[in-house]
Parts: sequence; structure tokens; C-alpha cells
Amino acid sequence: MTAPTPPTADLALGLGFYLTDTPPVAGVLKSDAEDFEVVEISAHPLPDPEGAFTILRVRSRDWEQHELAQAIASRLGLAPHALAWAGTKDRRAVSERLFSYRGPTPSASIDLPNASILEAYRARDGLSLGHLFGNSFDLRVTGLTGPAADAVRSFTQTRDELRRFGGFPNFFGPQRFGEVRPVTHLVGRSIVQGRPEEAVERYLSWLPDEGDALGAEARRSYAQHHDPARALAEFPPTFRFERRLLDHLARGHPPARALRALSHELRTLFVHAYQALLFNRWISGRASSGLSLFVPVPGDRILRIAPDGTISGAMAAQVEEDNRRECAELVERGRAVVAGPLVGYETPPIDGPSGELLEELLTIEGTTRDQFRSPGAPDLASRGGWRPVYVPTPPIAISESPARNPDANPSDGVRMRFSLPKGSYATVLLREFLKTGASASSATLSKRLFK
Repeated sequence: MTAPTPPTADLALGLGFYLTDTPPVAGVLKSDAEDFEVVEISAHPLPDPEGAFTILRVRSRDWEQHELAQAIASRLGLAPHALAWAGTKDRRAVSERLFSYRGPTPSASIDLPNASILEAYRARDGLSLGHLFGNSFDLRVTGLTGPAADAVRSFTQTRDELRRFGGFPNFFGPQRFGEVRPVTHLVGRSIVQGRPEEAVERYLSWLPDEGDALGAEARRSYAQHHDPARALAEFPPTFRFERRLLDHLARGHPPARALRALSHELRTLFVHAYQALLFNRWISGRASSGLSLFVPVPGDRILRIAPDGTISGAMAAQVEEDNRRECAELVERGRAVVAGPLVGYETPPIDGPSGELLEELLTIEGTTRDQFRSPGAPDLASRGGWRPVYVPTPPIAISESPARNPDANPSDGVRMRFSLPKGSYATVLLREFLKTGASASSATLSKRLFK
């Protein structure tokens, strides 16, 4: 059987192929936030009554990460960017995660809609990005066009195929680029390539080709008149980040300075999203070239897997002809994993076919490693790193899910439960099951994946 072709929206984000060739299943993910529950598997900072930091365990529904952090900070009387976190969660979901800030524990409820503090304690250390082990998921796929039992059988077939492969592609998921409006990587590209005016323009006015994005009228209007004072009256109050940019532009600040009005975390997210796009396209190019995700070739890097299952992207070993067999055995035994580049200014030249793919991709993008030094915004400079190109297939529980209206239908969906290591995406795993929007068949992947 030939693998289906991903939809155009996936291709634009570098999600250029499916690993499995099972047929698509018509279904909907996240038809409601309660259908996507995620609980952070945290590396909890140890409690210390005399510690300088407060750790919050928060449960929320339909909250974007940065917006929730700033809302909590406002309720607690803290600076807008006072809260730190270990991992970013989906907006359309019920999520449980940790935040930290320097200061005393709250004396009252945060009083925010669809958000509550489950636990608060003092600790000596705060959180930093990546300070977690992973996430556990409890999901429902709804909107099935056929019986739930048929979907369960199809999903089980896909699960078995993933088990035979031993893993699935470690793509960055669509939410990395913006679930409602996938623009973060475009803004990041403009920042990296030293075009702050273009970065501001894209953030304020870019709209996807399909769909009716929230605030589309205001964005189209700004794209025509470019009057920040007028746009402040047109952009809804809920668009806090856009309005912050517009406010600084209206004061006469140049685009590079206006961008600094956004939090460092958000601006870093733009750069990281562009790195994610390059990584996705490199993986797709690797598959298009016929290179395996699971077997290293000379020029590749591998990352060791620690006894506790964690992987450090900073220490990558190079695969050469004289150690190729040893590296392949480490990967086969689950002691290491093939890695791909998160491009930065310290990313070295890569030998072999995977290196040729990277150079071709950077040429097409018009991007150089040195541009990631970001001389116009040095606080956004990125050395780069390495990321596993696949995620080992986890145990996946699949069952029919009881319907919300059992009188009409005893089951109207499929329930899936699994856990993933940090940095990997449930939506990427689930796209192997749903293949939403896919064509019935595909030819060999082409160079258009780079475009």
C-alpha cells in the first residue's frame, strides 16, 4: 500500500510525509477542549519553606501559554513576564502544568475563568524551559463518519504498524507554529534574516489562505493603511500582543524597538519556530531521499539515551565510517537515537547525504548559520542543537469512547491514552492515525517539500 499524501497545510510546515500507509480515518481532534487532556510529567523543584520561588500547579481550559502566564502575573500583582514554565501546552485543551515565580505563595484564588491553582509551595529553585520529563495524554477523536468499532480496528492497525517501525517522526507539531494562525515561523524567519519591519508586518497582518482567522478584518485593514493609531481602534482588546506592538509603533518607535515590547519568551518562540520549520523540512527531505530515520549513516549525529530515558540535545556523537556499526547497534538496542540539526550559529557542517540536504535547504531559504547570532537582537541569538528524528512508539491504549448523549448513540468516538517524552507532540503521533485531509495516494516525495 502507498502512503497517503499530507494536505497542503501540513506541507507548508514541513510535515511532508506519513510513516504509516494505513488508510485515513475521518474524525475530529479537539472538537472540544475536554477531548484533549494533557498532564505535565514534571521534574518538580523540591519544596523549601525558605525558598525564594513559588511553584504553582495550575489546571486550565482553553488558555494559551503566554496569555495564561501574564494573566496569573497580573492577578498576583507581578511583572507581566514574571512567570516561568517548563513546557508549552496546547491552547485548545484541558492542561495541568507548573509555573514558577520569585516571590511568596498567593494568599487568595487567582480568580481567572477556566483556570485554578491546584497546588502552591515554596522552593529554592524555579523552573526553566525543558524542566520536565514529558506529558501524559487522554484524548477523544470524535465526529466519526462510521461506527466507533471500525475506527478502533483501523487505529489498532496503525498502532501495530508504528510498533513494527519502533517509532514515529519527531516533527514539530502544527501548534508550534500557531494553532489558529500559523505565523510564528514566518515572523521568526524575518527576525533571523534581519528584517524587523517584515517581522512586524507579518505578525500584525498575515492571514492563512484558508479559514476565517480571528481578527481577520482588522489585519486586512492594517495591511492596507499601516496606521498603528487607527489599528489600535480596530484590533480587539483581547489581542494584547498585537496591541502592544501597535502602541509602540504609534509612539514612533522603529519596528526593531517595537518588537522588544513583546516578552523575551515570545520573541524567542518566533526564532525557535523557524528552527522547527527547518528541522521538519530536513526530516522530510531525508525521507524523500530514501534515508532511514532509524538507521544512522556517515555524517549523521546520534544522541545517547540516559538510563532514565532522557536525552540531551547538546552532546551529539558523529557517525563515521569506522564507528558506523557501533552507532547503528546503539540505536537498534535503544541506547541512542538518530539526531537532526536545530540550526544555529554553532551548527557544524555535516558530511554525507544528510549534510547535503541541510545545505540545499539553507540555500533555498536564503539563511546562513551566522544569521542566528541575531546582531539586531542579540538576546535572541541561538547556538543551535540536535533533536531526535524519531520518537519511540509508546504504549497506546485504544478503546471506544462513551458518547456525551448515550441515549442517541452508546459511543461516538475513540479514546486514546499514552505518554510522550518532552519535546514531542501528541498531534504528530495522531496524524498517523487520522491522516486528516490526506489524498488517497502519493508518489515519491519531491523537492517541493523544501519550498
